[in-house]
Amino acid sequence: MRIPAHSVCTAIRDDIVSGVFERGSRLTEEVLARRYGVSRVPVREALRTLESEGFVVTRRHAGACVAEPTEQEAADLLEIRMLLEPLGAARAAQRRTEAHLKVLRGLVRLGQERVRRGEGEDLRSLGGWFHETLAQASGSPALIALLTQLRHKIAWMYAVEQPARPADSWVEHGALVDAVARGDAERARALATLHTERATAAHRLRRTDRPGHAADPPQVRTSQHAVNIAGVRH
Repeated sequence: MRIPAHSVCTAIRDDIVSGVFERGSRLTEEVLARRYGVSRVPVREALRTLESEGFVVTRRHAGACVAEPTEQEAADLLEIRMLLEPLGAARAAQRRTEAHLKVLRGLVRLGQERVRRGEGEDLRSLGGWFHETLAQASGSPALIALLTQLRHKIAWMYAVEQPARPADSWVEHGALVDAVARGDAERARALATLHTERATAAHRLRRTDRPGHAADPPQVRTSQHAVNIAGVRH
């Protein structure tokens, strides 16, 4: 059985985003292969992909290291998202399917119900699923890929404060779904622009107290685990 590189890539990316591998730390093929229970070949391929995405950099005499984005690079991501998410919402109004609408409406109902019950623990993940589904409804593979990559990188660089009035956020989600259901692209674009602007104000750069040292081994905070290989063909 050969573990596909994209599964290894997902595992490494998730560990970078969650802070298992600190910024600036080395990512050696041998250590990563042992951590995920794979050979060095898919690790090498995964590191190349992650370098193209901006999560990894190659340094002379050090090899692959976790990237250390600047504040300007982080700010650029939020600005790019403010341009792309409204475009995705407008496309969704033109291309969504009934299946997309069913999922979006279900997520809005769940979110509003959790708010009423004061159950805020799952609201962030529900919001993430909502925006992921909205992107999928755009019917544009290139746009979906860009928005997915943006979400990963923003989650890596920013902490998000819980809104003081979470009910308002889910009212905005509901209005956006209504516009998408009516096929009103301009209304969907305008609502998504307003929603994204408000969401951006809640983002705070994560602190990076530890300076990166290219010669350091990966700083692993959790125990070794294998890649999830469910669905991998033998």
